[in-house]
Amino acid sequence: MAIYTLPELPYDYSELAPVISPEIIELHHDKHHAAYVKGANDTMEQLAEARDKDQWGSINGLEKNLAFHLSGHILHSIYWHNMTGDGGGEPLERDGVGELADAIAEHFGSFAGFKAQLSKAAATTQGSGWGVLAYEPVSGRLVVEQVYDHQGNVGQGSVPILVFDAWEHAFYLQYKNQKVDFIEAMWKVVNWQDVARRYTAAKERANNLLLAP
Repeated sequence: MAIYTLPELPYDYSELAPVISPEIIELHHDKHHAAYVKGANDTMEQLAEARDKDQWGSINGLEKNLAFHLSGHILHSIYWHNMTGDGGGEPLERDGVGELADAIAEHFGSFAGFKAQLSKAAATTQGSGWGVLAYEPVSGRLVVEQVYDHQGNVGQGSVPILVFDAWEHAFYLQYKNQKVDFIEAMWKVVNWQDVARRYTAAKERANNLLLAP
């Protein structure tokens, strides 16, 4: 029985147009995200088989595959909800997301500084990756991470709350090789209500990170 399942989109394929075309949303969700779900499930089955047979010759590859596919599934599951057709702008107190707005100003100096850092992190990933705003529970700060593939180059324990997919499959059909243009357009569809909910939830769970017995 499958452990992981492909979540339904919270909107139809055309919701994010013209920033992201319906064709890209359909392919991205139904093909690419689905492939990560299948990959995670297949790898879990292969690990179970390795345990049953006590055969560990492929353990390094299997653990790498699990991290890759599972992280891809998790990040994409956040990605879809981080966007909305009536989003964009910046988080403001009058919209009920003042706590998030204050945290961004405190930890990055200003919204403009945060936007510039996340945009650069996403746009300059070497090869495939993500730009991520994450809550770092040890310091209680928001940090920007530049994620290679789906899982590399991140602080352990950090919780992603806003993710920009910078893989070519996220934009190439529409933006060709202009990754920078795609990242800039992404700001027009950010769902700050969703990001704020994730920020609040991450802070509430921060004490669950066990640093010492």
